Amino acid sequence: MAEVKGHKVKVEYTGTLEDGTVFDSSEKHGQPLEFVAGVGQVVPGFDKAICEMKAGEEKEITLQPDQAYGMPNDQFIQVVPADKLPEGAKEGDTLAVGMPNGHHIPAMITKVDEKEATIDMNPPLAGKVLNFKLKLVEVGEKVEEEAEGKPEEKGDSCGDSCGCH
Repeated sequence: MAEVKGHKVKVEYTGTLEDGTVFDSSEKHGQPLEFVAGVGQVVPGFDKAICEMKAGEEKEITLQPDQAYGMPNDQFIQVVPADKLPEGAKEGDTLAVGMPNGHHIPAMITKVDEKEATIDMNPPLAGKVLNFKLKLVEVGEKVEEEAEGKPEEKGDSCGDSCGCH
């Protein structure tokens, strides 16, 4: 089998929850997902599965939370003054929250009243078991080590719908 780790790859995928709900797919985005395999640009279990495949191979995998987005963390749930929310923001809305490093992460408003709002900055797929149908469409050139990055910095296996961008 050819070495995949460190190479640019193109992957067609469909991600579903345990109940069969599709949460993302390459078809939805109109093209395969492109990333450098084995350097942490996608969630660990997805990355590992791709690194074990060869071009043209198809596989179905199930990822437990520790191989995907982890478990929800109570420290990522914050109560803020309601007047700090954008005008018209309501429960269920998603906000972009600025981080000290300049990146923005999505935060779901889970509760709001006249005085306070509770926002949850956990990835929406945290704590979930994820199923993927994968097809390794192409293994491209090897990429230098500076391509390494974290999923939230470089893209991930679930596209924009996951909220981890």
